[in-house]
Amino acid sequence: MSDKTERETSRSPENPAAPAAAGRPRTVGAAALLCAAQGAVIAVLSVVMLILTLTGDTDDTGQAVAGGVTLLALAALPLAAGHGLWRLRRWSRGPAVIVQLLALPVAWTLLGSGGAWPLVAVALAVSAVAVLGCLLNPTATEALGIGVRAA
Repeated sequence: MSDKTERETSRSPENPAAPAAAGRPRTVGAAALLCAAQGAVIAVLSVVMLILTLTGDTDDTGQAVAGGVTLLALAALPLAAGHGLWRLRRWSRGPAVIVQLLALPVAWTLLGSGGAWPLVAVALAVSAVAVLGCLLNPTATEALGIGVRAA
C-alpha cells in the first residue's frame, strides 16, 4: 500500500471520515456497546411505562406519561454516545462519561429498593464502572484523539 493510500484510509484527526473499524481498540468498542445497551434498556423501560399508562395500570396518568417521555428522551444520550464511540468520534467520550457518573448514584438508590431492583442496581453499577474503565484507558483516549497535543 502506498504512503498516500495509507493516509487516505487510516482514521486520524486529519482524516476523520476514514473507516474507524480497523483502528478501534477493544476498550472503545466495549464502551460503545455497553453505552448502547444502557440506552436501549432505558428506551424499553420508557416504552413499557407508556404502555402501562395506556392500559390504565398507573395511579397518576400525567406523571406516568411525563416519566415515560422523559426516560425516552434520556435514552438518546447513551445511544448517541455509544454510536459516537463506535465511530471513534472525539465528542462522544464526554457524554459517555457523564452518563456513567450519573448512573452510579441511580444504582446506589436502586440498591435499597425491594424486589429485583437490587439486581438491576448491581448490573447498572458494574456496567458504569466498566465503561468508565474502558474510556479512561490510555488506548481509548489515544484512539479518540484525546490527550496531550503537539503545539
